[in-house]
Amino acid sequence: MRVDEVTPNVDSAALLAGAQFIDAFRIATTNPDLDARHATEAMVARQPRWAELLIALRNFLMAPLGLKTSGAAEGTAHGMIGIFPVVSETPERLVAGFNDKHLDFRLVVDVAAAGAARNVTATTLVLTHNWFGRVYLAVILPFHRLIVPAMLRKVGD
Repeated sequence: MRVDEVTPNVDSAALLAGAQFIDAFRIATTNPDLDARHATEAMVARQPRWAELLIALRNFLMAPLGLKTSGAAEGTAHGMIGIFPVVSETPERLVAGFNDKHLDFRLVVDVAAAGAARNVTATTLVLTHNWFGRVYLAVILPFHRLIVPAMLRKVGD
């Protein structure tokens, strides 16, 4: 299935005030009953093996620096999806993410009707706090641009 990079269409000030990085990717799916929670669960639950290996490497390298390897410690009333605490949720939008010393991030998954099907858009917002956050973002950005479309393709499976 085809994933397109699209212009982000979110209120970044409300989701993560001051975010310095925002991107969005979209896929069309033929599932007319899909909601934001189920789309996010599909994206996160079944990651490609290469993406799992990259995340494991990231966690191995970041843990000694005292950086979070998941958002589980933040716990929210909306629960968790994979390693991400759910910040807010409606049938059309799920916002997940957490704050850390080096950066804060949000993953926004929007599901909108598109005729008889649904468009699923994954928007990422990042707010860096220091030089380490800016370097970290620069290093992971090429991988992010591969992982998010791969995760979105899982919604279409």
